[in-house]
Amino acid sequence: MKCYTPVIYKGLSPCKPNAIKSAVLQSEQVQYVIKQLAKEMGESPDIIQEEAMEILDEMGHRMQLGAVRFFAFTLSKIFKQLFQRVCVNEEGMQRLQHAIQEHPVVLLPSHRSYVDFLMLSYLLYTYDLALPVIAAGIDFLGMKIVGELLRRAGAFFMRRSFGGNRLYWAVFAEYVKTMLRSGYAPIEFFLEGTRSRTAKTLTPKFGLLSIVMEPFFKREVFDTYLVPISISYERILEESLYAYELLGVPKPKESTSGLLKARRILSENFGTIHIYVGQPVSLRTLASGRINRCPYNLVPRHLPQKPSEDIQEFVTDVAYKMELLQIENMVLSPWVLVAAVLLQNLPAMEFELLIEKTLWLKGLTQTFGGFIEWPDNLCAKKAVLSGLTLHSNIAGLVDGHVVLNDKGVEDGAVGEIVFRRALAVLMCATYRNQLLNVFVRPALVAVALQMAPSFRKEEVYSCFSFLRDVFSDEFIFFPGISLKDFEEGCFLLTKCDAIQMSQQEIYPTDKGSGTVSFLSAMFRPFVEGYQLIFRYLSKEMKEAFTEKQFIPAVRNFVFQLFEKGSTQCYEALSSDMQKNALSALVQLGAVKKKKMPNGFTYNVNQEAVSKILDMFDARIPVQKPVAARL
Repeated sequence: MKCYTPVIYKGLSPCKPNAIKSAVLQSEQVQYVIKQLAKEMGESPDIIQEEAMEILDEMGHRMQLGAVRFFAFTLSKIFKQLFQRVCVNEEGMQRLQHAIQEHPVVLLPSHRSYVDFLMLSYLLYTYDLALPVIAAGIDFLGMKIVGELLRRAGAFFMRRSFGGNRLYWAVFAEYVKTMLRSGYAPIEFFLEGTRSRTAKTLTPKFGLLSIVMEPFFKREVFDTYLVPISISYERILEESLYAYELLGVPKPKESTSGLLKARRILSENFGTIHIYVGQPVSLRTLASGRINRCPYNLVPRHLPQKPSEDIQEFVTDVAYKMELLQIENMVLSPWVLVAAVLLQNLPAMEFELLIEKTLWLKGLTQTFGGFIEWPDNLCAKKAVLSGLTLHSNIAGLVDGHVVLNDKGVEDGAVGEIVFRRALAVLMCATYRNQLLNVFVRPALVAVALQMAPSFRKEEVYSCFSFLRDVFSDEFIFFPGISLKDFEEGCFLLTKCDAIQMSQQEIYPTDKGSGTVSFLSAMFRPFVEGYQLIFRYLSKEMKEAFTEKQFIPAVRNFVFQLFEKGSTQCYEALSSDMQKNALSALVQLGAVKKKKMPNGFTYNVNQEAVSKILDMFDARIPVQKPVAARL
């Protein structure tokens, strides 16, 4: 019931939702597309206009303060049940408040959970800031009552795919740009497009970002502020659901009944959430000296214009920059370190040794620039025990050893045993993955040192560059700066005395052999997983195939290797890794991707895949499993 009086852009009065729809429908851009389609289809413009109105009714938000207050009241109760604390950088909130008054603002949060957008809106409401209008998936409309509540709290709904529908694209783009130009509320969307099931940052999607940049390119607004926001979870709400999805269990459809069934989680503890609101980034500053906006003056604003290559490259660079800023401001919990150590010491590890290794890894993470939120005045033993208590569904302490919590793993058929162990490994990997962004550059140098035929700098760099290209969908690298990434990786390894460098050579030091081995082992699941997927493609896939055929087929192939005792790489069963490996081969030209009426098909150049596989196999043989693993 608090007084809610947010400051908004230039003190404008909020624009009513119906006024936005009317402005979109009557805009020159939408009217132009309606006339063009009517002419091409031989239809009356009125019929096309009615269709546009239906799209707007499906899409548009209907923000109402009553619904916002109801959500705030309900969420405060739910969040107090689920989380111990929510930590926010208040200087970030002050910067955001200032930015909202100056120029249109676009909020770009990381996306690990459904809680992300609810928590962010709740936070802005609590701090008396203008509530964002949020791009949400159309799936939410299938949730009775909840879908409508979300709409009234500021969500606008977009279809998952509408590239070929010119009318939908025109209406959607104009709806977003109208809200941005009016500036009465920040616009919020996720650059990753969907929730990350692995807690690694997904490669960015560019469509919505290019739409929100267009008013600046066309000089309809003086500037636009992009605000990266990092949301870090000590324990992720959907962790077990994600692991099942990655192993091929279909995602449950969003529904109100499903939401009500999920209320049992209210009795569980999900620890702390950290929200870091980054420095607002001026689009005008980013574009200064790089983008020439004059070509936009040569064409009437309402005519659809395909962005030039320069603009497309700029949008791509900005997307990666924003994601790297999100990564930079992520907060790591002690459990992230525990998970990273534990996964290298399966099936069990002495508790005292785990504490020792966790402390060592804490120091290395801080040397590499990672931010760890270590509980105040808590010794290492208590911090590790606290993590094990919070994540008792993943791992536990048994007879002085820490073991994965894969109950019943000894019972049942081999396939069932592998599935249960894979579930536990993937849930644990979700937390280790949060550390990978800090370690990826030095770790790829460490792996390259193993792969290179000698310690000559150019040979190590060649292997690093190859690995960076192969893993371009697994990790976020700014485009076109492979050498800079290599130098950063070398600098960090030198900083912790893991390597020495001369003019011509790079070689591990005796003191740093443990660090290099640890980093190589941390990334081994990716190297070995890709080896297995490439091996499958080079031998088994002779015909054209779709992604829907590929994923179950490669998963079945890996399951067979487990049954034979030929691998212990549980992460190769993850659909996320399988999709990323396929995408990497497309980018490397070893697989051809062809658009068909009902989706994409893929054709393997087996010689090219075998050549890439040989580069892995020649230097890093697939690790043989020990019998105890199963």
